[in-house]
Amino acid sequence: MMRVQKWAWMAVVLVGGLLAFGQPAFAQQAGAAAGDQKGTVLLTIFLRHDQSKTLDELNDHLGKTGYYKQFPPEGVEVVSWYVMMGIGQVVTLRVPAEKLREVNRVIEQTAWGSYRTEFYPTYDYKAIGEAEHKKAQ
Repeated sequence: MMRVQKWAWMAVVLVGGLLAFGQPAFAQQAGAAAGDQKGTVLLTIFLRHDQSKTLDELNDHLGKTGYYKQFPPEGVEVVSWYVMMGIGQVVTLRVPAEKLREVNRVIEQTAWGSYRTEFYPTYDYKAIGEAEHKKAQ
């Protein structure tokens, strides 16, 4: 129950920010990364492997639920998708506000059983960090 409440609260904050400002909530305006799109937010999802199952069992479950067919949903951009050895996968998506619920539902309906999931609002700091580093030299 607590996980659902936490997710619901996060969704309200993200969508509220998007609707109020018409741009990514949490974005830094003075150097937002090129490619940011209005009305979208970056969302990083940790997909932690269920280590009580073998890789074949995990993949079998994902196949049966249609995970790779449904994830990511149409209209959602994959910004990065990495395997973190010993942990699972880390996926960062660019999500239009109206697709946030759909991303959550696809994960709930297809990934649960293979993964435990965590969701984090994210923003691209690379260009800003590199510029600050260069300026400090």
